[in-house]
Amino acid sequence: MGLVVGLKDSVAPYVIITPAHNEEAFIEETIRSMISQTVRPLRWIVVNDNSLDRTGEIVQRYASENGFIQLVDIKRSGERHFGNKVSAFNRGLSEAQRLDYRFIGNIDADISLPKDYFEKILREFDLDPNLGIVGGMVFSKIGDRFVNQNVALDSVAGAVQLFRRDCFEQIGGYLALPLGGIDAAAEIMARMKRWKVHTCPDLTVFEHRRTGSAKASPLGARVREGRRLYSLGYGLLFFSLRCIYRALEPPKCVGSGAAFLGFLLGLLRRDPIVLPPEVVTFLRTEQRDKLLRNFRSR
Repeated sequence: MGLVVGLKDSVAPYVIITPAHNEEAFIEETIRSMISQTVRPLRWIVVNDNSLDRTGEIVQRYASENGFIQLVDIKRSGERHFGNKVSAFNRGLSEAQRLDYRFIGNIDADISLPKDYFEKILREFDLDPNLGIVGGMVFSKIGDRFVNQNVALDSVAGAVQLFRRDCFEQIGGYLALPLGGIDAAAEIMARMKRWKVHTCPDLTVFEHRRTGSAKASPLGARVREGRRLYSLGYGLLFFSLRCIYRALEPPKCVGSGAAFLGFLLGLLRRDPIVLPPEVVTFLRTEQRDKLLRNFRSR
Protein backbone atom coordinates (compact mmCIF):
# COMPACT_ATOMS: atom_id res chain seq x y z
CA MET A 1 0.00 0.00 0.00
CA GLY A 2 1.05 3.62 0.05
CA LEU A 3 1.16 4.04 -3.73
CA VAL A 4 -1.17 7.04 -3.78
CA VAL A 5 -0.51 8.40 -0.29
CA GLY A 6 0.83 11.95 -0.57
CA LEU A 7 0.50 11.96 -4.37
CA LYS A 8 -2.55 14.19 -4.61
CA ASP A 9 -1.94 17.03 -7.13
CA SER A 10 1.25 15.19 -8.15
CA VAL A 11 2.26 12.33 -10.45
CA ALA A 12 2.23 8.54 -10.13
CA PRO A 13 4.04 5.76 -12.02
CA TYR A 14 1.44 5.20 -14.71
CA VAL A 15 1.37 5.99 -18.42
CA ILE A 16 -1.72 6.57 -20.54
CA ILE A 17 -1.83 6.17 -24.33
CA THR A 18 -4.64 7.61 -26.43
CA PRO A 19 -4.87 6.75 -30.13
CA ALA A 20 -6.83 9.58 -31.77
CA HIS A 21 -8.17 9.68 -35.32
CA ASN A 22 -10.26 12.72 -36.32
CA GLU A 23 -11.33 13.47 -32.74
CA GLU A 24 -11.52 17.27 -32.78
CA ALA A 25 -15.17 17.16 -31.68
CA PHE A 26 -14.42 15.27 -28.45
CA ILE A 27 -10.75 15.30 -27.50
CA GLU A 28 -10.79 18.62 -25.67
CA GLU A 29 -13.12 17.09 -23.07
CA THR A 30 -10.61 14.29 -22.58
CA ILE A 31 -7.70 16.72 -22.32
CA ARG A 32 -9.44 18.80 -19.68
CA SER A 33 -10.21 15.64 -17.72
CA MET A 34 -6.57 14.56 -17.76
CA ILE A 35 -5.25 17.99 -16.80
CA SER A 36 -7.66 18.16 -13.84
CA GLN A 37 -6.62 14.78 -12.39
CA THR A 38 -5.58 14.92 -8.73
CA VAL A 39 -2.93 12.29 -9.58
CA ARG A 40 -1.47 12.80 -13.03
CA PRO A 41 0.43 10.22 -15.08
CA LEU A 42 4.17 10.28 -15.69
CA ARG A 43 3.21 10.76 -19.33
CA TRP A 44 0.05 10.96 -21.37
CA ILE A 45 0.93 10.05 -24.94
CA VAL A 46 -1.63 11.08 -27.53
CA VAL A 47 -1.00 9.42 -30.88
CA ASN A 48 -2.52 11.54 -33.64
CA ASP A 49 -3.31 8.71 -36.03
CA ASN A 50 -3.45 10.23 -39.51
CA SER A 51 -6.15 12.74 -38.53
CA LEU A 52 -7.45 15.02 -41.26
CA ASP A 53 -9.00 17.49 -38.83
CA ARG A 54 -7.63 19.70 -36.00
CA THR A 55 -6.94 16.84 -33.53
CA GLY A 56 -3.15 17.31 -33.57
CA GLU A 57 -3.40 21.09 -33.35
CA ILE A 58 -5.67 20.92 -30.30
CA VAL A 59 -3.44 18.42 -28.50
CA GLN A 60 -0.27 20.36 -29.29
CA ARG A 61 -1.75 23.54 -27.87
CA TYR A 62 -2.33 21.87 -24.52
CA ALA A 63 0.95 19.90 -24.65
CA SER A 64 2.91 23.15 -24.93
CA GLU A 65 1.47 24.20 -21.57
CA ASN A 66 1.46 20.82 -19.78
CA GLY A 67 4.72 18.89 -19.72
CA PHE A 68 3.15 15.49 -19.02
CA ILE A 69 1.29 15.54 -22.37
CA GLN A 70 3.18 14.25 -25.41
CA LEU A 71 1.87 14.39 -28.98
CA VAL A 72 3.03 11.79 -31.49
CA ASP A 73 2.00 12.21 -35.13
CA ILE A 74 1.80 9.23 -37.48
CA LYS A 75 0.82 9.04 -41.14
CA ARG A 76 -0.65 6.04 -42.89
CA SER A 77 -2.88 5.09 -45.77
CA GLY A 78 -6.33 3.53 -45.53
CA GLU A 79 -9.47 4.14 -43.48
CA ARG A 80 -10.28 3.80 -39.80
CA HIS A 81 -10.28 0.23 -38.42
CA PHE A 82 -9.34 -1.52 -35.17
CA GLY A 83 -5.96 -2.70 -36.43
CA ASN A 84 -4.96 0.93 -36.79
CA LYS A 85 -5.78 1.53 -33.13
CA VAL A 86 -3.39 -1.22 -32.05
CA SER A 87 -0.65 0.13 -34.32
CA ALA A 88 -1.15 3.62 -32.91
CA PHE A 89 -1.18 2.31 -29.33
CA ASN A 90 2.05 0.41 -29.93
CA ARG A 91 3.64 3.55 -31.39
CA GLY A 92 2.81 5.31 -28.14
CA LEU A 93 4.08 2.32 -26.17
CA SER A 94 7.47 2.64 -27.88
CA GLU A 95 7.66 6.22 -26.58
CA ALA A 96 6.98 5.01 -23.04
CA GLN A 97 9.77 2.42 -22.90
CA ARG A 98 12.30 4.82 -21.41
CA LEU A 99 9.93 5.66 -18.53
CA ASP A 100 9.86 3.85 -15.19
CA TYR A 101 6.15 3.06 -14.93
CA ARG A 102 4.19 0.39 -13.06
CA PHE A 103 0.84 0.75 -14.80
CA ILE A 104 -0.11 1.40 -18.40
CA GLY A 105 -3.39 1.85 -20.14
CA ASN A 106 -5.65 3.22 -22.81
CA ILE A 107 -8.07 6.11 -22.57
CA ASP A 108 -10.16 6.76 -25.67
CA ALA A 109 -10.20 10.25 -27.16
CA ASP A 110 -13.92 10.79 -26.48
CA ILE A 111 -13.86 10.10 -22.73
CA SER A 112 -14.39 12.47 -19.80
CA LEU A 113 -13.37 11.49 -16.28
CA PRO A 114 -13.98 12.71 -12.73
CA LYS A 115 -10.96 14.60 -11.40
CA ASP A 116 -10.10 11.91 -8.81
CA TYR A 117 -10.48 9.05 -11.31
CA PHE A 118 -6.88 7.85 -11.40
CA GLU A 119 -6.37 8.50 -7.69
CA LYS A 120 -9.15 5.98 -7.01
CA ILE A 121 -8.03 3.54 -9.71
CA LEU A 122 -4.50 3.44 -8.34
CA ARG A 123 -5.88 2.79 -4.87
CA GLU A 124 -7.61 -0.32 -6.24
CA PHE A 125 -4.27 -1.62 -7.49
CA ASP A 126 -2.69 -0.74 -4.17
CA LEU A 127 -5.24 -2.82 -2.26
CA ASP A 128 -4.91 -5.99 -4.35
CA PRO A 129 -1.59 -7.18 -5.81
CA ASN A 130 -3.44 -9.73 -7.98
CA LEU A 131 -5.45 -7.05 -9.76
CA GLY A 132 -4.29 -6.92 -13.39
CA ILE A 133 -6.83 -4.65 -15.12
CA VAL A 134 -9.16 -2.07 -13.62
CA GLY A 135 -11.39 0.76 -14.86
CA GLY A 136 -14.55 2.72 -14.22
CA MET A 137 -18.12 2.10 -15.38
CA VAL A 138 -18.67 3.70 -18.77
CA PHE A 139 -21.84 5.56 -19.70
CA SER A 140 -22.09 5.99 -23.49
CA LYS A 141 -23.92 8.84 -25.19
CA ILE A 142 -26.83 7.50 -27.20
CA GLY A 143 -29.02 10.22 -28.64
CA ASP A 144 -29.30 12.97 -26.04
CA ARG A 145 -28.53 10.89 -22.94
CA PHE A 146 -25.80 8.76 -21.39
CA VAL A 147 -26.60 5.06 -21.02
CA ASN A 148 -24.81 2.68 -18.66
CA GLN A 149 -22.86 0.02 -20.58
CA ASN A 150 -23.50 -2.36 -17.66
CA VAL A 151 -20.13 -4.02 -18.04
CA ALA A 152 -19.75 -7.14 -15.91
CA LEU A 153 -17.67 -6.42 -12.83
CA ASP A 154 -15.02 -8.96 -13.92
CA SER A 155 -14.56 -7.05 -17.17
CA VAL A 156 -13.37 -3.53 -18.07
CA ALA A 157 -14.52 -1.45 -21.04
CA GLY A 158 -11.75 -0.98 -23.60
CA ALA A 159 -12.18 2.79 -23.49
CA VAL A 160 -10.70 2.92 -19.96
CA GLN A 161 -8.48 -0.13 -19.41
CA LEU A 162 -5.54 0.39 -17.05
CA PHE A 163 -3.14 -2.55 -16.64
CA ARG A 164 -0.58 -3.49 -14.07
CA ARG A 165 2.58 -3.55 -16.19
CA ASP A 166 3.39 -7.18 -15.33
CA CYS A 167 -0.07 -8.24 -16.50
CA PHE A 168 0.15 -6.26 -19.74
CA GLU A 169 3.53 -7.76 -20.60
CA GLN A 170 2.46 -11.31 -19.71
CA ILE A 171 -0.45 -11.24 -22.15
CA GLY A 172 1.67 -9.66 -24.89
CA GLY A 173 -0.24 -6.38 -24.97
CA TYR A 174 -3.07 -5.67 -27.35
CA LEU A 175 -3.58 -7.98 -30.35
CA ALA A 176 -4.44 -6.50 -33.74
CA LEU A 177 -7.76 -8.22 -34.56
CA PRO A 178 -9.65 -7.66 -37.83
CA LEU A 179 -13.07 -7.09 -36.22
CA GLY A 180 -11.83 -5.45 -33.04
CA GLY A 181 -12.35 -6.86 -29.57
CA ILE A 182 -8.79 -6.05 -28.56
CA ASP A 183 -9.95 -5.08 -25.08
CA ALA A 184 -11.98 -8.27 -24.62
CA ALA A 185 -9.09 -10.41 -25.83
CA ALA A 186 -6.74 -8.69 -23.39
CA GLU A 187 -8.93 -9.29 -20.36
CA ILE A 188 -9.74 -12.89 -21.32
CA MET A 189 -6.02 -13.65 -21.52
CA ALA A 190 -5.41 -11.77 -18.27
CA ARG A 191 -7.98 -13.88 -16.43
CA MET A 192 -6.55 -17.02 -18.01
CA LYS A 193 -3.20 -16.08 -16.48
CA ARG A 194 -4.94 -15.69 -13.10
CA TRP A 195 -5.00 -11.91 -12.97
CA LYS A 196 -8.12 -10.27 -11.57
CA VAL A 197 -10.08 -7.91 -13.81
CA HIS A 198 -12.42 -5.41 -12.17
CA THR A 199 -14.76 -2.54 -13.04
CA CYS A 200 -15.46 -0.10 -10.21
CA PRO A 201 -19.26 0.37 -10.49
CA ASP A 202 -19.33 3.64 -8.55
CA LEU A 203 -16.61 5.31 -10.61
CA THR A 204 -18.50 6.85 -13.52
CA VAL A 205 -16.91 7.64 -16.89
CA PHE A 206 -18.66 9.35 -19.80
CA GLU A 207 -18.09 8.26 -23.39
CA HIS A 208 -19.30 10.94 -25.79
CA ARG A 209 -19.65 8.58 -28.74
CA ARG A 210 -20.63 4.94 -28.42
CA THR A 211 -17.76 2.53 -29.20
CA GLY A 212 -17.91 1.25 -32.77
CA SER A 213 -20.28 3.97 -33.97
CA ALA A 214 -17.78 6.33 -35.59
CA LYS A 215 -18.24 4.77 -39.03
CA ALA A 216 -21.49 2.81 -38.60
CA SER A 217 -25.15 3.25 -37.68
CA PRO A 218 -26.25 2.05 -34.23
CA LEU A 219 -27.72 -1.15 -35.72
CA GLY A 220 -24.69 -1.65 -37.95
CA ALA A 221 -22.48 -1.33 -34.87
CA ARG A 222 -24.51 -4.02 -33.08
CA VAL A 223 -24.27 -6.41 -36.05
CA ARG A 224 -20.53 -5.89 -36.02
CA GLU A 225 -20.51 -6.51 -32.26
CA GLY A 226 -22.09 -9.92 -32.84
CA ARG A 227 -19.56 -10.79 -35.53
CA ARG A 228 -16.74 -9.62 -33.28
CA LEU A 229 -17.79 -11.73 -30.30
CA TYR A 230 -18.20 -14.76 -32.56
CA SER A 231 -14.64 -14.19 -33.82
CA LEU A 232 -13.39 -14.19 -30.22
CA GLY A 233 -14.88 -17.64 -29.62
CA TYR A 234 -18.03 -16.87 -27.61
CA GLY A 235 -20.29 -19.88 -27.16
CA LEU A 236 -23.70 -19.81 -28.90
CA LEU A 237 -25.75 -20.47 -25.74
CA PHE A 238 -23.91 -17.86 -23.69
CA PHE A 239 -24.20 -15.24 -26.44
CA SER A 240 -27.91 -15.99 -26.95
CA LEU A 241 -28.62 -15.48 -23.25
CA ARG A 242 -26.47 -12.35 -23.30
CA CYS A 243 -28.67 -10.93 -26.05
CA ILE A 244 -31.81 -11.68 -24.04
CA TYR A 245 -30.30 -10.10 -20.92
CA ARG A 246 -29.39 -6.94 -22.85
CA ALA A 247 -32.60 -6.75 -24.90
CA LEU A 248 -33.78 -3.57 -23.18
CA GLU A 249 -30.61 -1.63 -24.02
CA PRO A 250 -31.14 0.95 -26.77
CA PRO A 251 -32.23 0.38 -29.43
CA LYS A 252 -34.55 -1.90 -27.43
CA CYS A 253 -34.88 -5.50 -28.67
CA VAL A 254 -33.79 -4.49 -32.18
CA GLY A 255 -30.22 -3.93 -30.97
CA SER A 256 -29.96 -7.38 -29.42
CA GLY A 257 -31.52 -8.85 -32.53
CA ALA A 258 -28.92 -7.13 -34.69
CA ALA A 259 -26.11 -8.44 -32.49
CA PHE A 260 -27.53 -11.97 -32.68
CA LEU A 261 -27.77 -11.64 -36.47
CA GLY A 262 -24.10 -10.66 -36.60
CA PHE A 263 -23.17 -13.68 -34.49
CA LEU A 264 -25.18 -16.01 -36.75
CA LEU A 265 -23.54 -14.54 -39.83
CA GLY A 266 -20.14 -15.39 -38.40
CA LEU A 267 -21.34 -18.89 -37.50
CA LEU A 268 -22.94 -19.62 -40.88
CA ARG A 269 -19.99 -18.25 -42.81
CA ARG A 270 -17.61 -20.17 -40.59
CA ASP A 271 -15.59 -17.03 -40.03
CA PRO A 272 -12.23 -17.68 -38.37
CA ILE A 273 -11.88 -17.66 -34.58
CA VAL A 274 -9.00 -15.26 -34.01
CA LEU A 275 -7.86 -16.25 -30.52
CA PRO A 276 -5.62 -19.27 -29.83
CA PRO A 277 -7.50 -22.54 -29.06
CA GLU A 278 -6.37 -22.59 -25.42
CA VAL A 279 -7.78 -19.08 -24.90
CA VAL A 280 -11.11 -20.04 -26.51
CA THR A 281 -11.28 -23.17 -24.32
CA PHE A 282 -10.70 -21.02 -21.22
CA LEU A 283 -13.34 -18.49 -22.33
CA ARG A 284 -16.03 -21.11 -22.97
CA THR A 285 -15.28 -22.86 -19.67
CA GLU A 286 -15.58 -19.51 -17.92
CA GLN A 287 -18.89 -18.81 -19.66
CA ARG A 288 -20.24 -22.27 -18.82
CA ASP A 289 -19.31 -21.80 -15.15
CA LYS A 290 -21.08 -18.42 -15.07
CA LEU A 291 -24.24 -19.97 -16.48
CA LEU A 292 -24.11 -22.79 -13.92
CA ARG A 293 -23.61 -20.36 -11.03
CA ASN A 294 -26.56 -18.25 -12.18
CA PHE A 295 -28.75 -21.34 -12.58
CA ARG A 296 -27.88 -22.66 -9.10
CA SER A 297 -28.53 -19.25 -7.48
CA ARG A 298 -32.13 -19.18 -8.74
